[in-house]
Amino acid sequence: MSSIYDFSALKPNGDEVSLSEYKGQAIIIVNTASKCGFTPQFDELQSLYEEYKDKGVTVLGFPSDQFMNQEFDNDDEIMEFCKVNYGVSFPMFSKVDVKGSGAHPLFKFLIKEKKGLMTSEVKWNFTKFLVDKEGNVVKRYAPQTSPHKIKEDLDKLL
Repeated sequence: MSSIYDFSALKPNGDEVSLSEYKGQAIIIVNTASKCGFTPQFDELQSLYEEYKDKGVTVLGFPSDQFMNQEFDNDDEIMEFCKVNYGVSFPMFSKVDVKGSGAHPLFKFLIKEKKGLMTSEVKWNFTKFLVDKEGNVVKRYAPQTSPHKIKEDLDKLL
């Protein structure tokens, strides 16, 4: 596996989507949770998506329930929460594991490409990965990093 385009993921409706559908776009991949202290970052992620989507940038959200059970039980509840409370219109995927032996292969790849400061694992909800237009992981951001702080790096990729 040499880029994120080698992976696929399930949408909440059960359709499998190849990440190669996002070729040629800069991508912010983020593991999300609906009941986390960082959940308000959905506002900033949506704002970034709206500002940059016509410039070839997308945000891909991957809900996870691995950190203190801070996510709803099913995808329908998650999608409804994100849309109603934060107006999320960027692509969201089905709930996945982002760490451990059962981690989604995409997240195993992401953490192999960009290790964190204290651990190679995803440490918490709203860990963000920036991917260039060729599918290469170029940067990793801590959960507490505001999505707006990614703008400068996004501008460099465009």
